[in-house]
Amino acid sequence: MRQQKLRAAIRAADLDGLIVTHLPNLFYLTNFLGTAGVAVVMPERVFLIVDFRYNAAVRSLAASDYGSPDTEIILVDRSYDETLVAHVRTLQAPRLGVEGSNLSISRFDHLRKSLGAAATLTPTEGLVEKLRIVKDPHEIEMLRRGALLLSAVALDVLHDAKPGLSEQELAAKVDWRIKSAGFERCSFETIVASGTNAAHPHAHAGERLLRAGDLVVLDFGGVYGGYCVDLTRTVALGQPDAEQQRVYDAVLEAQDAAIAAVKPGARAGDIDRAAREALGGHKLAEAFGHSTGHGLGVEIHESPRIGPRREATADAPAPPDDAIEPGMVFTIEPGAYVPDWGGVRIEDDVLVTPDGVEVLTNVPRALLIN
Repeated sequence: MRQQKLRAAIRAADLDGLIVTHLPNLFYLTNFLGTAGVAVVMPERVFLIVDFRYNAAVRSLAASDYGSPDTEIILVDRSYDETLVAHVRTLQAPRLGVEGSNLSISRFDHLRKSLGAAATLTPTEGLVEKLRIVKDPHEIEMLRRGALLLSAVALDVLHDAKPGLSEQELAAKVDWRIKSAGFERCSFETIVASGTNAAHPHAHAGERLLRAGDLVVLDFGGVYGGYCVDLTRTVALGQPDAEQQRVYDAVLEAQDAAIAAVKPGARAGDIDRAAREALGGHKLAEAFGHSTGHGLGVEIHESPRIGPRREATADAPAPPDDAIEPGMVFTIEPGAYVPDWGGVRIEDDVLVTPDGVEVLTNVPRALLIN
């Protein structure tokens, strides 16, 4: 079904086929997971080019329920690009698309010159990525399972935050628990930000020791069945003071408002605005500088972007504020970050359903006090 939808998009772009070089898109289309590979998607066949390291793996995949009967495996001879060029020359496909955002200029020029008159290469934008925005039943199942598994991990790791432990040590504990729980790997570098470090939304876990009185932001995720899930909680080390509780309650209110705004037909900007208005009511609007959420899938950050409506400029029209559709999966993660004080973020993963929203992660959202 995914390949059929892509073929329709290829036809609509007036192309004969598409060369897929972005590895997440390769996995999405073929279920092949490796560090190298190329696919050529044609009207009747998909040609999957891999090197010797993956020969046994792709043939096993082809024989499994996850394989595609119209996929032909081609082994690399000398180099990927030489093999790709040689194969394209046999296809009699004069108009081939390439993934413009994921193919370097130098590689594009090399392929174009090597092909000569055999094919014209045309950069495309997001042909596969647009298909990935709405998840199919298998993807939803992987994301739902991953979110529940990550929730179970969170119930353990949040209690690991104790005074005297360094941010790096706590991050290592989180990573170990994620991998021990059955995830393939962490979906991004685990964030542990304590005290004033929590004022940085994407702080790197460092040598700072956690201290009594800190708020600690823990942001972590895993890859399950090839799909990324993501979760953030903020922990208080000791009884929070009035300001810490005030900021936390404001962020929780913002998350509640954003989740309540998720429904088919809503706009991403509507969801983002709900969170910002809630924080604004607590004079914290300027303390929230990032988007309210991001799509989840085979990559940790993908469409849709749940952020402010972007305005037109003198040089470019406003990009579309896409409607929210059933089957989309994204995070809701408002935060408040105050320099020289600290920060709070609360994040959950949600699925848009025909009737509204399903929160996939299941971890208490009241401020945890360790």
